[in-house]
Amino acid sequence: MAVKQSSLIIGRQPLIEALESGRAIDKILLQKNTGGDIVNQIRQLARERQVPIQPVPVEKLNSLTRANHQGVLAFVALVPYLDLQQVIDHVVSKGEAPLFVMLDGVTDVRNIGAIARSAVCCGAQAIIIPDKGVGALNEEAMKSSAGALEHIHICRVNSLLKAVDTLHLNGIQVFTSEMRADKKVFELHFPNPCCIIMGDEGRGVQAHLAKAADAFFTIPMATKFDSFNVSVATGIVLYEAMKQRIK
Repeated sequence: MAVKQSSLIIGRQPLIEALESGRAIDKILLQKNTGGDIVNQIRQLARERQVPIQPVPVEKLNSLTRANHQGVLAFVALVPYLDLQQVIDHVVSKGEAPLFVMLDGVTDVRNIGAIARSAVCCGAQAIIIPDKGVGALNEEAMKSSAGALEHIHICRVNSLLKAVDTLHLNGIQVFTSEMRADKKVFELHFPNPCCIIMGDEGRGVQAHLAKAADAFFTIPMATKFDSFNVSVATGIVLYEAMKQRIK
């Protein structure tokens, strides 16, 4: 795998400095069975800043760089990750009704890029992603988004369920798709503050997350052919939200 060295933070002290400065980091690769005070400090800082750590064999690190990595590498994020509550406060202070998208288990970076593009075009202000189990916001995602990832707030959280609680506490309703739902997507009321949860095409939205939703919807189709791709489905939902808000 070809990785630009400029997209890596190599070594323990450079990583600590990057974490302490608040630099946006996608994830940290830490050599298995590595310990010590400095490594514990890295773990603590990563926990505070919600940066995921992935234990890997030394061979993985050696394949990414020839430099002295000291058992640790980190991938620099191409976009800044923001606090969900701060983004909510910012959107509301501008007099806007929040329209957010939450991604659960969407791993294809091209889908994430396409979703970001639709989100920006349709007026959504933020995308909420988990710190694990989602595709990286890398150069391919950026390319697929046509640069839209630079024009929307990205909130990375360590628990999507806790994020739903935060949304509810701020008066933001949560909608998600369900094959057996009674409501069609155009029967939802999108002008109110809301967040749409979109799940992986295979397993959909996790059951415990779906249970926390305020309403379920389906997207009608003219035929019984499989289903819409997740990025297309998200675009349809967001367009309906935009249409209602324009009215």
